[in-house]
Amino acid sequence: MAAAGVAADDRPGQRLRRQPRPSPGVGIGWRAELARFIAGMDDLRFVEVIAEGLTATGPLPGPLARLRARGVRVVPHGVRLSLGGADKPDRRRIAHLARVAELLDAPLVSEHVAFVRAGGTEAGHLMPVPRTREALQIVAENVRQAQEQLPVPLALEQIAALVDWPEAEMDEAAFLCELLDRTGALLLLDVANLYANARNHRYDPLSFLDRLPLDRIAYVHVAGGLERDGVYHDTHTRAVPPGVLQLLEELCARTAPPGYSSSATMTSRQIRRSPRSRGSPRHQRAARWPTAWPSAR
Repeated sequence: MAAAGVAADDRPGQRLRRQPRPSPGVGIGWRAELARFIAGMDDLRFVEVIAEGLTATGPLPGPLARLRARGVRVVPHGVRLSLGGADKPDRRRIAHLARVAELLDAPLVSEHVAFVRAGGTEAGHLMPVPRTREALQIVAENVRQAQEQLPVPLALEQIAALVDWPEAEMDEAAFLCELLDRTGALLLLDVANLYANARNHRYDPLSFLDRLPLDRIAYVHVAGGLERDGVYHDTHTRAVPPGVLQLLEELCARTAPPGYSSSATMTSRQIRRSPRSRGSPRHQRAARWPTAWPSAR
């Protein structure tokens, strides 16, 4: 499948310009426990790896190094920068992410619009950011600080949140759009998180999609979850539900970057029809449909 790449301007916060680049196709979240299974995936084009789980000076875990030798691209996914926190991001953590990106020759890195610590206390979880103008300014500045230290573009992912802060001044779509516009960051669109939030907070996920700058998508997350006591939890421990796959199809129907192939919409249908789709780690963890690869700034 061919698709267009997205290159960031040399200056943080500038609009992105398009440059033709090949699409990486479908990937999966790499975990050591799944290494043998992932190694056997002949059609694998890229993997996403938790950045904090790697030693920045190397060496890479053997299975991950062998994937790279096969030409599989590796994207570091951060979970500890706390870009949504009131405190300034820890430059040592940003430096670690930067060194991991260089070690992997990664095309980009990704992190979350969330905070994981406050006042020196670790939450142990991705916490939602208050959607106020003041918080938006703080998050945008934190993102810009990270961008200045990173050697490759940064993609931001919206999280699944069971609760919202009171007295929000904007909804999630407005907050995310303005954050992307202020920083020039790319978007890691988590369709599973969108599904979870729309269900739990009773809003229309299609309206959310229609408001996003879909041309800024770097890649897409898809995963499964479960409902417990009327609340849907994004656990990544179950098969991808039909509702998430329907949202994926809706996304593919809305965005068609240069070089886009309509065969990309087959991704969700293939997962749905596959006999493996119930219980296989390949489909439980993360079927991805990236629309674009950014190049380094």
